[in-house]
Amino acid sequence: MQPTPGQSAGGPSAVAEGLEGIVAASSRICFVDGVEGRLIYQGYDIHDLVAHASFEEVAYLLWHGDLPSRAELDALNRDLRAARALPVPVVELITAAPPDALPMDVLRTAVSALGVYDPEAKDDTRPANVRKSIRLTAQIATIVAAFDRLRHRQPLVAPDPALGHAANFLYMLRGERPTETAAKTVDTALILHADHELNASTFAARVTAATLADMHSAITSGIGTLKGPLHGGANEAVMRLLLRIGDVQNAVPTVKRLLADKKKIAGFGHRVYKTEDPRATHLRKMSEELCRQTNQLKWFQMSREIEQFMLAEKHLHCNVDFYSASCYYALGIPLDLFTPVFAVSRISGWTAHVLEQFADNRLIRPRAEYVGPRNRTYVPIGARS
Repeated sequence: MQPTPGQSAGGPSAVAEGLEGIVAASSRICFVDGVEGRLIYQGYDIHDLVAHASFEEVAYLLWHGDLPSRAELDALNRDLRAARALPVPVVELITAAPPDALPMDVLRTAVSALGVYDPEAKDDTRPANVRKSIRLTAQIATIVAAFDRLRHRQPLVAPDPALGHAANFLYMLRGERPTETAAKTVDTALILHADHELNASTFAARVTAATLADMHSAITSGIGTLKGPLHGGANEAVMRLLLRIGDVQNAVPTVKRLLADKKKIAGFGHRVYKTEDPRATHLRKMSEELCRQTNQLKWFQMSREIEQFMLAEKHLHCNVDFYSASCYYALGIPLDLFTPVFAVSRISGWTAHVLEQFADNRLIRPRAEYVGPRNRTYVPIGARS
C-alpha cells in the first residue's frame, strides 16, 4: 500500500523543520546545556578551559578525549609548527585567485586542493586521520593569512616556529609580532569557537564522513556550510551594524528603528541557549579590554548599550557572535575574514567529529515527508498543453 501524505514508508512520522530537537548522533566531544548556559568539551567546562588551557591543549582534548601530558603537548606543538607551510601548488592556487574573491571561497577551494597533495591522502586509518587533523589545523590558518596578504599585494609572511598557533596566525596575517593581549585574545577566541556540538557545519562534515569519504572532503563540506549567512557571518553583520551606527548615542535609537521595521538584530538569540551564551561571557570582557587598549572603546560601549536594550526589551541574550565582532575589529582583522577566522578555530572540532564518525560509522540517511502529487499518468509530448 502506498503511504499517505504525512507518512514515511515505515509509517506515520512528524516533520521536525530544520531537524530542531532531533538527536542525530551520540557523541563524547561536546555538550551544550541551553538551560544552564554551559558549554562542555570532553567533560571540561569552557570557563575552566579558557582560564587555564591553550588552544593547542583544547585541540588535543577534542581529538583524543583527554588533556595532553607535557610530552604530548610538546609533540603536538612540534607537529603543528612543522605543518604550517602549504604545498607549492596550493600556494599557486591561492595566488591565482582574484583579489576580490570571497575569502571563504578561497579557503574552501584550497582545503579541497590540500586533499590532493596530502602525503597520506589514501590512508584512512585513525592514526593517519589524526595527522591530517593536525595538518589541516595548521594549514587553514596559513591559507587565511596568505590570501589576505596576497589580495592586498603584500608579501607572504613565513610562519615563525617560536610562536604558538594564535600568535603565529596574527603574525602571518599582519607581518608583525602581536602584543600579548592580542595573542591571548585570539587564543581564547579559538578555544571558545573550537566546537559546538551538531551545528550545521559540523553536521555537514559528519554526513560527508558517514559516506566514508576522506577527511578533506568532509572538512570541505563543513567550510561550504559555514559560508552560509545563517551559520557563519553573523559577527560580520554585527560589526557592519556598529559601523553604521557610528556613535554610542545612536546605538539604541538605531536598534529601535530596525526592530520597528521588523528587522533582526545580528548576534542575538540562539537555537539552543535559553540564557547567556557562556562564550559571550568571555568575549564581552575581552572586547572591553581590547577596545580600551586600542583606543576604540566606542565599539564596546555601543555593543553594551545594544545588549542591555535587547535583554530588557526583547528578553534576548547576545550570542558568541556579538562581542567577537568588536574583538576582531579592534585586532585589525578585516570584516570578511571574521568567518574564516571562525574556521581557523572550528577545524579542531570538525576534525574531532569526523574522527568520531569514522570510529563508529553509520550512513546518515534521514527521510523526507513527501507532499507532492501521486498517481500521475505519462502524457505523450505532442498531447501536452
